[in-house]
Amino acid sequence: MSLNNAVAGFSVPSERRSAADAFPTMPLRGREPELSLLRDRLHDLRRGHGGAVLIEGAPGTGKSRLLAEVADLAAAGSLRVRAGAGTQDGHAVPFAPLLDALLSGPAPLVARERLLALSEAEEQRFWLLRELQHELERAASAAPLVILMDDLQWCDAATRSALRTLPTRLSGRPILWVLAIREQHQAGTARAWPAERIVLRPLSTKAVALLAQDILQAVAEPVLLELARKADGRPLLLVELLNGMREEGAILVQDGMAHLTAAEGIPMRFRSSIRQRLDRLSPLARDSIRFAAMLGRDADVDVLAELLRCSPVDLMGPLQEALGADLLTDLDGRLALRNDLVREAVRNSVPAAFKDLIRRQAVDVRLRRGAAAMEVAADLAEVAQPGDHEAVSLLRRAATDLAPTSPAAAAALSGRALELAPSDHPDRPALIAETAVLLWLTGHDDEARATAAGALAGLLEPEGEAQVRLSLARLSSQSSFAEAVRQCRVALALPGLSETTLAHLLTLQALSLVVAGDVEETGRAAEAALLAGGYCGNRAIEATAMAVEATLSFHRTDWRHAFDRQDEAVRLATDAGILHSPWIPGPSWQSFLWSSAGEPLRGLEEIDLALGRARTHGQVAAARMWSLYRVRMLLDAGRLAGARAEAEAALAEGATGNTADVTARYALGRSALYAGDRLGIAQLAADGLRMTGDEAPFVTRAGSWMLALVADCDDDPARALAHATAAVALGPDGATGATPLDAADDVVFVRMALRAGDREAAVRMVCETEARAGRNPGFPFLTAVAEHARGLLDDDAALLSRAAERFAGFPRPIVRASALEDAGRALAATDRRAAVARLKTASELYEQAGALRDAARVRRRLREAGIRRRGRKSGAAHGWDGLTAAELQVVRHVAQGATNRQVAERLFLSPHTVNTHLRHAYTKLDVNSRVELTRLVVEHDG
Repeated sequence: MSLNNAVAGFSVPSERRSAADAFPTMPLRGREPELSLLRDRLHDLRRGHGGAVLIEGAPGTGKSRLLAEVADLAAAGSLRVRAGAGTQDGHAVPFAPLLDALLSGPAPLVARERLLALSEAEEQRFWLLRELQHELERAASAAPLVILMDDLQWCDAATRSALRTLPTRLSGRPILWVLAIREQHQAGTARAWPAERIVLRPLSTKAVALLAQDILQAVAEPVLLELARKADGRPLLLVELLNGMREEGAILVQDGMAHLTAAEGIPMRFRSSIRQRLDRLSPLARDSIRFAAMLGRDADVDVLAELLRCSPVDLMGPLQEALGADLLTDLDGRLALRNDLVREAVRNSVPAAFKDLIRRQAVDVRLRRGAAAMEVAADLAEVAQPGDHEAVSLLRRAATDLAPTSPAAAAALSGRALELAPSDHPDRPALIAETAVLLWLTGHDDEARATAAGALAGLLEPEGEAQVRLSLARLSSQSSFAEAVRQCRVALALPGLSETTLAHLLTLQALSLVVAGDVEETGRAAEAALLAGGYCGNRAIEATAMAVEATLSFHRTDWRHAFDRQDEAVRLATDAGILHSPWIPGPSWQSFLWSSAGEPLRGLEEIDLALGRARTHGQVAAARMWSLYRVRMLLDAGRLAGARAEAEAALAEGATGNTADVTARYALGRSALYAGDRLGIAQLAADGLRMTGDEAPFVTRAGSWMLALVADCDDDPARALAHATAAVALGPDGATGATPLDAADDVVFVRMALRAGDREAAVRMVCETEARAGRNPGFPFLTAVAEHARGLLDDDAALLSRAAERFAGFPRPIVRASALEDAGRALAATDRRAAVARLKTASELYEQAGALRDAARVRRRLREAGIRRRGRKSGAAHGWDGLTAAELQVVRHVAQGATNRQVAERLFLSPHTVNTHLRHAYTKLDVNSRVELTRLVVEHDG
């Protein structure tokens, strides 16, 4: 083929033609940095400085469009532009693309006849290159020149050599070379070009949305954008996809919105194009691509070779064919289908039954090659058929492995295994139990209970029934302590249970009994559970039983043993790698032990770590549980606004049942008492009355204590003491137990008894607090509580002052304020100055905590002593001074433009908690929108 014929027949490559047709008037999207660099080079060229830029990218990423943009900019700046391109069938004609660029147009840049003659003979090419250099020097001396060359990968070797050589030799001349080439799969290939390098990456999500809007002249709905993202961020492919869908009626534009109207989003013409490309491949290359598409986007050569019954070496040539046909791409040494559109188009050409068969065989191949169950689980879940026992086993194993870090994925796999397992499958009962628990962990409580209860409606063997009831007990462990105990008892009564199932049931029964508050029966159950766990060698069972024993020791007022046993349980769980399992109560009870010992902030640290892990891994039930425990720590620490906000958020997120009652609802009611909020106090009374009817002793006692607090607030001492007496259960050996929720509340009981005139009841409680402190000398908080109780009983100002001093070492501001108030009252008659000092400090502590009702009472005492202090009014404070620290944090993040979810992630809160803080801030600042809030923040913070 002669050069004259080549030049005469030279045409624009299909990619460039399509790009030019597709983007005739549309703006260039997502290439602003690249275009900026090219503008700078054109600016340099006008000042007499040449250069070279290599644009590299996958087919359809917009290389030709960027070249066209450069041509337009150059022409607009009165610069001379010459353009050429390689063609797929043009390799045989030396220098054709370059000469075409330089000889085209009415005013050729070089001497045509001389160059044509030199190009005909191979031995003259050295002189041709010299002649080209000379002619371009001459042309550039007259005026700056822009030379554009597209599709270098299709240019002949002589052209590529010239384009590597000439930009360097002519670097001192005002010539800008802009070259474009497909992405290079061989390391160092692109660096061989003497040019600045622009690599066209896939368009960003924002750029895809803007380009889709340009194409459709409408805003694409989310589902349509999701389909558009399958174009892999390549503009040309996106244009082809959306135009094809619109022409085939798959897109409806209405009221400025573009809607997807067809289930099959890939246009017919695109699928036909892919089929034509496949048909041009050799049989083995074609089969390789089809098999790869069925297996996923990545093409595992070893798996393909085994499925195709050949060696990996046999696939080298066919896979190279597929790379050349732009069906495969090389991603850092890993072969993959070019994009999701290609993969789906290829998959659509294969019958469905054949696809599932191949994918199932591929799973077996991958397993034989050492893949883990988790790695094949997703594919297996899609293609396995009912009755596939191996699939059931593998999916169950994968669900177990995934449960700690991704319970939602684990629940889906376990549920799928349950669908595949026939009714007579030996593992079906255990699978039902596991699926139910996983559903509960991911927040699907109703579905979890229905799954387990549905199994009990059928005929199950005792072992299977016990496993299902064990799961129901676990599901009930937060919502109904009594129901959890009941399910364990029914299961334990079944005959012929395995040792492992028996041990699990005994342990969960002990755990449920201790949270229910049945101390005596817990002792017997814990001993049996510990023996069973040790016999089975199951560390999870042993760790849980130890934690139950620790809590039992706490109730029996042997706190040192409780802490030691709890530490032992945590160590055992840690060594076994099961510390963060939702069934290991170690971390949660450890936090409560610290709070009971006067260190709620230390307990809060434990809870925050666990809460962060639960949210990170999508453990909805665990996160809900930790959020409730966090509420209680905040209440104990005197952070009333935070406790109230997080309690409201937890309840809004669906927290219900026993645990919610004794944490969130109790905290809301107690906060209302401190603040003097009558509506909140009324709700506390209603919740307390309901809780007294619960089956769990602990919940009943908590309800009675809540009613006692309300009656005390209503100035009804007789009724208050009656409820308080019901709240104080009989402990071991008939001894009076402490108040149900907080050792410091023993002082509140003493105060109620004295107000009711029952000194004997007050003395009994004081003796119990002193005995408890005596049995636990390593816990100074208990000593302070005992001194406060005795000082209150005896009206001993010195003892009350000493108690207040001891409380100063603990983050319990309200408890310390109470001791200071009692000390100030006792000192009023004998040492007015000391009394006023203590009352002032008490007032400040109450106000800082948000206990405004208590602060008002102390100010009244100060007025009686002749001291007037201005305090905050009851109810929600207004203005900036009324914002809590947590509310202020949220407000400032929102003013910076963060969404509620973003604020939640930054502050490690739930979105509901952020919403609650924001709602309170709106009320206090008297604003109704984020715009108003932002304006106020800017004005306030300057």
